[in-house]
Amino acid sequence: MVGLQDTELDVLVVGAGFAGIYQLYHYRKLGYSVRIFEAAMPYPGARVDSDNPYYQFSIPELWKDWTWKERYPGRKELLEYFQYVDRKLDVKKDVSFNTRVVAARFDQQVDRWIVTTEGRLVVRPRFLVLSVGFAAKSYTPDFKGLEKFKGIFHHSSQWPQEGVDVKNKRVGVIGTGATGVQIIQEVGPEVAYLTVFQRTPNFALPMWQKVLDAEVQAQQKVLYPTMFRRRLQTVSGFGFDRYPKPLFSATPEERLLHWEDLWAQGGFHFTISNFNDYSTNEEANREVYNFWRDKVRLRIHDPKVQEKLVPTIPPHPFGAKRLSLEQSYYEVFNQSNVTLVDLNDCGISEMTSKGILTEDGVEHELDVLVLATGFDSVTGSITQIDIRGTDGVSIAEKWVNGVYTNLGMTSAPTAFSNGPTCIELQGDWIVQCIQYMKENDMDEPLFMQRQQLKLNGVQLSCMDLGSRSLATKTKTSWYMGSNIPGKAIEPLNYSGGLQNYFKIITGVAERGYEGFRFSKCGEA
Repeated sequence: MVGLQDTELDVLVVGAGFAGIYQLYHYRKLGYSVRIFEAAMPYPGARVDSDNPYYQFSIPELWKDWTWKERYPGRKELLEYFQYVDRKLDVKKDVSFNTRVVAARFDQQVDRWIVTTEGRLVVRPRFLVLSVGFAAKSYTPDFKGLEKFKGIFHHSSQWPQEGVDVKNKRVGVIGTGATGVQIIQEVGPEVAYLTVFQRTPNFALPMWQKVLDAEVQAQQKVLYPTMFRRRLQTVSGFGFDRYPKPLFSATPEERLLHWEDLWAQGGFHFTISNFNDYSTNEEANREVYNFWRDKVRLRIHDPKVQEKLVPTIPPHPFGAKRLSLEQSYYEVFNQSNVTLVDLNDCGISEMTSKGILTEDGVEHELDVLVLATGFDSVTGSITQIDIRGTDGVSIAEKWVNGVYTNLGMTSAPTAFSNGPTCIELQGDWIVQCIQYMKENDMDEPLFMQRQQLKLNGVQLSCMDLGSRSLATKTKTSWYMGSNIPGKAIEPLNYSGGLQNYFKIITGVAERGYEGFRFSKCGEA
């Protein structure tokens, strides 16, 4: 825990994931006093959906001595990787675990943030950096009678560190988003009976997981610096990019062969490297969906289940909601001990002591209930903390009717891309900005000059691109905030491509942090 001598920090970072550790590494190099507060847990079946070598730190002293076992690392290997990072960088000495930040206000009298934790610890950093991730605030619908259920139940985000024994148990999973897909395929082979409650089918893509060869990785590492630089030149932060043609400008033969090639590569190649108009042109999007539909239906035996999981007519455009990667998700529904409940046909009436009662009067008896019901994504991670700037108004109040940020980093739409790539891109920008402020004795907080009613390029592009994207044509998506009742519906990610985002934020810094207002320390 933080001692009294540590309360006057240069920088407090909230969150000890990739973003927090990356920033810690750089603040240490600058000689700043820095601390991380961390409070999260992983869920069963957790597996990254970015293939290697792109899901790791680009710091040479880390990748040179690390060898991945799988193309898409699972929970166990990820924990091993972070343990390795800790051994190399001695991360834990500057991390306070089980420490949840609940409030932060900027005190102009002392030019510092006053940060309070759940345990009433108070620290006073000069700079506060939120590396809380886009999905740190879970969402559980207001299920009637949930407190009556006598079995084991957890939201996926609050899964016990020691895990839950589901072998030979009756398990129910509510939700088929990214976490739902991972959990269903993980527990499916072990349970006595599995009941899946689905609102919207997940258009999941084949992961094509594979074991990686250590010798091949070692030979490839000479290219890592080039590959990491190349990430910043692509739309997604990976090493591959959008196909440079509209769909209907290609012949039917070219389309089919291109799709087959992307499908064989697996992962997000099928979406990221698809024709460049499939996310804005409805007819092109339907053609992409039809290819996906015909491929996946071959894996599902029951025609009725086929129609529920892979509908003839899609309920929303392909890619308008978060696509997941899967290994055996669809095969789970071929098991005789698995039932799929379509909540559009028959909703949940209430929870009982034994399980879930649906509107048709059927009681689904369960031993374990998994709430894979999603997150108040992007903004919820920040608004759940009572953050107040110089005007005393909370960030939650400011964003109640819509999000306003500067470059998605201060006061979050941000680039929509591979996580580690965007984390390092933004991390570098924030570190350099803080270094600039310290060297020039400047004060936090940073904010846009809102009185000018002038939005920056990222905000304007986010709104414009979002309005043209087919993502607006779905009723419930965290991309738009529409999965949370009462939340303002708007694009929450910059979809103009990471390469354009990089140019925008770099240009702002080069022009003396255009759009920001600074004051000298001690000035009111």
